[in-house]
Amino acid sequence: MSLRRGILWFILGFALILYALPVYVMIINGFKDASSVSLATMWQLPGRASLGGFTEAWAMLSPNLRNSLVMVVPAALLSSIIGALNGYVFSKWRFRGSEVLFALLLFGFFIPYQAILLPLVRFLQWINVYGTLPGLVLTHVVYGISVTTLIFRNFYVNIPGSIIEAATVDGAGMIETFWRVMLPLSLPAFAVTLIFQFTNIWNDFLFGITVVPNPKAQPVTIALNNLSGSFSVDWNVVMAGAVIAALPTALVYIGLGKLFVRGLIAGAIKA
Repeated sequence: MSLRRGILWFILGFALILYALPVYVMIINGFKDASSVSLATMWQLPGRASLGGFTEAWAMLSPNLRNSLVMVVPAALLSSIIGALNGYVFSKWRFRGSEVLFALLLFGFFIPYQAILLPLVRFLQWINVYGTLPGLVLTHVVYGISVTTLIFRNFYVNIPGSIIEAATVDGAGMIETFWRVMLPLSLPAFAVTLIFQFTNIWNDFLFGITVVPNPKAQPVTIALNNLSGSFSVDWNVVMAGAVIAALPTALVYIGLGKLFVRGLIAGAIKA
């Protein structure tokens, strides 16, 4: 093994340990009793086998965990599908002013959440979805269109135009070409947008607490924050809850990891 490769493996191993340590601390302390969790013993394994704080954390977070799943799955899928359609149009069916429209669409990605909270709440109240999960889904779909459009547009630019021309010669229209030709080629791009949107939407706190003020209908990130009491904190429950709340995003990364890398590479070659 060369010196350069050895240094590379050392850096990667060090980075792995560095990122794994917080996960290790959360898991082992989640399996402990509340009285066994302290700064002095946080690195030690549990003294006896038990579920520790996981039972209580699951009982407190499971309703909100369901709320998050009901919110994040349709929001990620809808924003990805709309982004795919937009990216297809902006890359293969350009029209006068399309570049300006594309730039304006991307501008929405840089607008801070805090800047649109008041008009967002008023609009959701106007269409009678404020305080509901559908209102939160709509919020994340609209806010995610910018980035999903960018990802799909960059992905579709790398697909040869001759494929579109061949489909057109065969009599396929714009929608049919997208459905039968472009969509089957888009799995890597969908992996990127689904992971990106799933993670961002799942971890969101501001929209969750603003759009849905009812604690019973709020996503799991808000409920996880509420596990910390005003006067005392059961750290085993909090750490177990953090593991439970982080598990869905980890499973999504594991399931779509290979396609995610392929999609990033494909979208980075040409923009």
